[in-house]
Formats: sequence, C-alpha cells, structure tokens
Amino acid sequence: MGVIVSKFGGSSVADGIQLAKLKKIIEDESDRKYVIVSAPGRRFDQDNKVTDLLYLCKAHIDHNVDYRQIFQVVCDRFLALKMNLGIDIDLEKEFAEIDKNMQNNASEDYIASRGEYLTALVVAAYLGYDFVDTAGLICFDERGKLLDEETDRRLANEILKHDRAVIPGFYGSKPDRSIKTFSRGGSDITGSLVAKAVKADVYENWTDVSGFLVADPRIVKNPEQIDMVSYKELRELSYMGASVLHEDAIYPVRAGNIPINIRNTNAPAHPGTLIVSDTSKKADDKIITGIAGSKDFVVIAIYKNMMSAETGFVRRCLSILEDYGIPVEHLPSSIDTISIVLSKKKINGKLEDILEEMQRRLAPDSLDVYQDMALIATVGRGMNRRRGVSARLFTALYKAGINIRMIDQGSSEMNIIVGVENIDFENAVRAIYDTFFETEEDQWAGFPAEFDEGIKNRLDA
Repeated sequence: MGVIVSKFGGSSVADGIQLAKLKKIIEDESDRKYVIVSAPGRRFDQDNKVTDLLYLCKAHIDHNVDYRQIFQVVCDRFLALKMNLGIDIDLEKEFAEIDKNMQNNASEDYIASRGEYLTALVVAAYLGYDFVDTAGLICFDERGKLLDEETDRRLANEILKHDRAVIPGFYGSKPDRSIKTFSRGGSDITGSLVAKAVKADVYENWTDVSGFLVADPRIVKNPEQIDMVSYKELRELSYMGASVLHEDAIYPVRAGNIPINIRNTNAPAHPGTLIVSDTSKKADDKIITGIAGSKDFVVIAIYKNMMSAETGFVRRCLSILEDYGIPVEHLPSSIDTISIVLSKKKINGKLEDILEEMQRRLAPDSLDVYQDMALIATVGRGMNRRRGVSARLFTALYKAGINIRMIDQGSSEMNIIVGVENIDFENAVRAIYDTFFETEEDQWAGFPAEFDEGIKNRLDA
C-alpha cells in the first residue's frame, strides 16, 4: 500500500458542495492518507475569498476601524459549512479565541492563516481524520526564512504518528511560536513539504482546472493539454507566469523524486498533468511543452566600449540593484553591452535613482531604458535536440508583424525567452502557439518570397 498526499485549493473547499466532492475523492482511494487544505475561495464571481476578508480585518484594526462585521462574514462562512455538512465541532470557541487575539493586536500572518486553520478543523471532522496543526512543524527562522531540514524532521516525526490526517496549508511558525505564512498560494508548498516528509508516492494538487495547458486559454482558444512535464520545465513555466502551482512547491518534491499530479476536483476522472523528474523517455515527439509570459518589465540597456576587458563591471551593475533591493529577472549580454531586465512592480518608483547611480558608478557610453516590455518563454524538452526551433519561433513573430526587442536562451537550451512590447504580448503568444501546433506543411506558408527554398533549408538546419 502506498501513500498519497492530497492538497485541495480554495475552490475545492469553497462550500459544502465542493467539500462533498472532496470527501468522495478521498474515499475513492484508500492511499489518500494526508490531506492539506487552503482557506475557502470564491463560491461565485462577486464572492470574496476568506483570506482576503481576513487581511481586510487586519487593515481595519490597523486603522482603528471596527472589523467585527467583516469577521462575522468569515464566521458565517464556516458556520454554513458546519450546518451543511452536519458535523459536530465547536467553532464558536475557535472564533472567540481568534477574536481575542485580534483585539490583542495579533500579527497579519496569524490573522490571515486562520482561514486554513478553521478549514482543516472542519474537513478533519467531516472526514473523521486527525487534525495536525503546522505551527511548530513548518519552521522559519527569526527573519522568516524556511528551515528545510528542521521542517522535514518535525513533519515526519509528527505526521507519521497519524494513520490519516488533515493539515492546514499556508503557514508555519518562527522560534518564538509566532505564526509565519508563505506568500499567497503557499498551501501548495505545505503540501509539497508534507509529501517529502512522509515519502509519499504521489503528491496530488486538486484545483479547478484539469492540469496545465500549453498556453493561457484567455489568450489562445482551446490550447492543448500538457499530460506530462518535467520539474525543470515546470519551474521555467511557473517563473514566467503559469499559475496553476506555486513555483516554490516544486523544490521539496523534486528533492524527494515524488511525482506531482495536478487534478480537477470538478472532474476527478480526468488524469490531469503529471509532473516528474525526467520526461526524456516519453513517447510523444512534442518540440515544446508550454508557452508562458507576463507583462510590465523594464529593460536597462548599457553600452560601454571595451566592457568585456573591464574587471568587475557586471558585479558593479548588480551591486547597484542589490543596494536598492531589486532582483534581476534576466541578464542577456554581448561583448560591449548588457541588458538588465527588471520587474516594473519591484522597481517601485526607484528607476531614476538607479539610472543616476549607474551613470555615476559605471560611466557607460550610453544608457537606454525600454519600458512596458513583456517577456514570453517558450519551454520544451525537445528544443535542445531539434534543429530549426529558433527559426520557426522568430519566423512566426515576423509573420505576425511583431518586433522582437530582446532574445535570451538559457544554457540548458530548454527555453527561449523573447522580449516584446506589452501591446504585442497576446498576439506574440498566439503566433508562437500556432507555429508549433500547426501541420509541418503549413509552418512556412506566407513566408516572404525572397527567402527561397535554399534559405529555408538552412534555417531548418
């Protein structure tokens, strides 16, 4: 008998109907022993996520505004679950404890985490499983950094005492026992940490979609499903905006060589997407696995003659950004130029100060800034063993009338990143998708006449 760890997202625990689906999924497979839950999500378009309401409670407290009406909405959500599921659990006692802590200036992390805490209590009572709190098990240091080894040891020691358990996602604690949350979507990380600790055979992540799609369906109509993807490919896609799974959830299961299965609570018979360590032996011959990207980047292009002979130039560039606390997204370069790609959101109004500092400390010959840029990553295990991939991609963008402002290919040859203007983002994604999922005979249709058969063949090579 194996062990399956199953994490259910906010849409999967939003109301009694969804929780009934969750229970059937758990009961249909006896190996599903450990269940991680998020806080309830939206039940309909105009509804609120419980976590958003809890953050709003904290904002009211900080501004000396009465929060009780909002907190009552949260309480009513859980009381409705209790009534609909017919479970015996003293939620009023839990509400009173949370309210008392909020009145005593509880931290934002503590308040936000109570959605997962209460959901886990409700689901444990509904399934007849043990409740295991992650406070004291998922460990952060005083600065909020996850302590991987200590977390793995504590989780294994506690959870393996229980044959079956429900565990709240999203949070752990610091050495002083104060609650510390992950970033939003962090219940995925909790599930991954639990799967590693108990040496699970599979980590299931249940959500409201049947796995990953090759491209964003809001941009590409009916994109193909990705049935299998490697950890490395998923890391690239998640970083560039594919949002089905929190990107940091990959590391623990990858270290334990545990497959992740993305499944749909509303379509449990669908096999979803399987995430594994190696897909090289997979039977299909797909060149690319997925296309992902996002908008609103800033590119700082620095030119300096003989840059390559100047020791420490790149280090000084990066140290300036480090001083301002701004991470670098990408760093394509040539012999005398370097382009620094930054998130506009993370620059946070500091661009002019950064440019002045670069002029002063680097003395460049030119310093150009390109704003409103979008990055698109084309990712695939087949790219490094197939000729003509770059040619097809650039040809597709040429035919769509899209100007490429930046090109960056990783050393693994698993992805090609192109920079385009924000206004061209959606058309660029569609063009790339179409060229890799059309028939081989059609891929050169419409190519300019001056590119004769010989040139086309050289590009293919």
